[in-house]
Amino acid sequence: MSKLAIIDYGMGNLRSVAKAIEHVAADVQVLVTADPAEVLAADRVVFPGQGAMPDCMRELDARGLRPAVLEAARNKPFLGICIGQQMLFEHSQEGDVPGLCVFKGEVRRFPADKMVGADGARLKVPHMGWNEVWQKQAHPLWVGIPDGARFYYVHSYYVDPADPAIVAATTDYGIPFTGAVAQANIFAVQFHPEKSAAAGLQLLSNFMSWKP
Repeated sequence: MSKLAIIDYGMGNLRSVAKAIEHVAADVQVLVTADPAEVLAADRVVFPGQGAMPDCMRELDARGLRPAVLEAARNKPFLGICIGQQMLFEHSQEGDVPGLCVFKGEVRRFPADKMVGADGARLKVPHMGWNEVWQKQAHPLWVGIPDGARFYYVHSYYVDPADPAIVAATTDYGIPFTGAVAQANIFAVQFHPEKSAAAGLQLLSNFMSWKP
């Protein structure tokens, strides 16, 4: 039986991620784990999270998980979710903290002066709720998901990659922003597939069968 590790560094409710993956991959052993050895031994890795970037980086290091995350990002099918996407970048404006530097780029806060909808109404931050995700490159994780499908977001910051070639999807909320990035064995999303009904389950199912 293949193993999937969901990295637990103490930030966020990871059971919903585990339950969603168990729903689409009943033949896989799903481990929610803070043990670096289990992360390194897994066949696939999911790196989720909720909360503030400084807290997430601190807790990741406090549990000694940084080397295991970086190793998994180098050589395993790797899915980052929400803060788990943001932590892969070089730096975040949230708390002015460095990230894991897997990708070059900045994590930015939504600019207050540009948060206006098409009807002229002010948009609230955090961006919370369903929004359309526009695919910018073909990818196995998009199979069976229509372009413009709606996914569930909860965030005040978004990634701004230095290399536009890694942008896998965008979403509009006052401004267009990066909703997903992809490179080699890594796919990472700002939205929450585990909270995104059929489209989210399809993406998780695609990840479980993906052979990068």
